[in-house]
Amino acid sequence: MKIGLLPLYVKLYDDVTPDIRPRLNEFYEKIAVEFEKRGLEVVRSEFCRLSNEFKATVAKFERENVDAMVTIHMAYSPSLESIEALCDTSLPIIVLDTTETLEFTNEQDDGEIMYCHGIHGVMDMCSMLTQRGVEYAIAAGHWQESDVIDRVCGYVRASGAAKSLKNAKVGLVGESFAGMGDFRVGYGELAERFGIKVVQPSTEDLRFFYDSVTEEEIEAEKSSNKELYNFADNIIEREYTESVRSCLAMRKYIAANELTAFSINFLKIGPNDAGITSMPFIETCKSMQNGIGYAGEGDVMTAAFTGAFLQGYKDTTFVEIFCPDWKNNMLFLSHMGEVNYGIADCKPLISRAGRKYASEDEFPYAGYTRMKGGKGVYVNISRARDDYRLFVAPAEMVSYDKDNFEGAIRGWMKPEGYTTAEFLEEHSKWGATHHSIFVYGATVDEIEYFGKLLQIETIIL
Repeated sequence: MKIGLLPLYVKLYDDVTPDIRPRLNEFYEKIAVEFEKRGLEVVRSEFCRLSNEFKATVAKFERENVDAMVTIHMAYSPSLESIEALCDTSLPIIVLDTTETLEFTNEQDDGEIMYCHGIHGVMDMCSMLTQRGVEYAIAAGHWQESDVIDRVCGYVRASGAAKSLKNAKVGLVGESFAGMGDFRVGYGELAERFGIKVVQPSTEDLRFFYDSVTEEEIEAEKSSNKELYNFADNIIEREYTESVRSCLAMRKYIAANELTAFSINFLKIGPNDAGITSMPFIETCKSMQNGIGYAGEGDVMTAAFTGAFLQGYKDTTFVEIFCPDWKNNMLFLSHMGEVNYGIADCKPLISRAGRKYASEDEFPYAGYTRMKGGKGVYVNISRARDDYRLFVAPAEMVSYDKDNFEGAIRGWMKPEGYTTAEFLEEHSKWGATHHSIFVYGATVDEIEYFGKLLQIETIIL
């Protein structure tokens, strides 16, 4: 991901105390390097002091197509010099509120004032941004002795996720599952509201890619699977071969059409319907591991948002709440055979699925695994009465060394600060759907910022 690092300054200091600039320049470079250490590409800038300098620098960041603009006050900077440039851009704004020196006691050298007073410039700027209705995120703390740089990086990830949603392209195999209404929204509305484009391959489209899969490709995929996964003793080779062929056909279709996400109605699988012969459960898992969003049963809305979060948070997965644990205040998460293999806590077990669903499909195969433990955020996107709504809850996936569900996708989620009963009440009180997303490593503040950038009502538990 890429940021534009905007240093705010005041021309007065260049006029009357130019000798302080070298040290401030060095500090700016230190901050840029800290972001680069964390994997971000940094577009640097000269210190901005006057309105025209701010406008030129913001235009440069726009040309560089940065995911977010991070501001840092090198000293006080009068807000009326920067505010127009900040209000005229669509770039997300993240405010890094920090100074070089850690302590400022009665024993501090009074010369440090000139290097450490940018925080009231932050106040000036943020007040003006608030007056103008511009959304921004802010993280304050010492750049070395706190997690402030990491928190800014979290907001950058959220910004990248929001940005990617605007270019989402979701493939829909079949149509939405008959009778499921909670996630069903108009495709034209998704395009108009978020920029999400939905494409539906014809039988001939997927059949073309199915027919293009070679025996060499199938054997190579089988060999790779053998290295990566365990296998149950119920494999029927002909059926498994059809599963692999269908997975490869789906992978080729995704690549050829530059999809960011996809969804499949498993009831529509078959050579004369979808154009592939087996529900590609294994490929849905590999796709999420490789940054392609997914949601089940024709849910293009959740699939698009899963794909967006994957651009900022690689440990994101489609989830569905299945069963309540009333006693231990946990929720059992599962689905037919879809999970991001990147968050697997144990090697997936390739197995013949428990049943087949469509009339003409081959028996499907899936790779079952357990979701790893770790903290994150449970996210649900739904269509409310007038617009869309995010339902957000901090939660932890509970870690286990073993379980009794070897033949299932499984995970145990513990909502933070809520009993199972309270969580379920709130979930349905706000109209959240039965398909959701779990974002490992994210914070509620980051997801809230994501919602603000997209102007979505966000409900936080």
